[in-house]
Amino acid sequence: MPKNKTHSGAKKRFRITGTGKVMKEQANKRHLLESKSSKRTRRLSVDQVLSPGDAKKAKKLLGR
Repeated sequence: MPKNKTHSGAKKRFRITGTGKVMKEQANKRHLLESKSSKRTRRLSVDQVLSPGDAKKAKKLLGR
């Protein structure tokens, strides 16, 4: 049987922690940062835990 390939887009966007949670980077921190407050940009820097429904799909794409 051939092996399943990991979804290239998913592996760039998500990572799985040691405990099995799926983490993602927060959106809105790529450009136009001058207009955003420091407080907001710091908050956006922190990685987010994916919601249970999305995590299930992401794990499937990552071959877990």
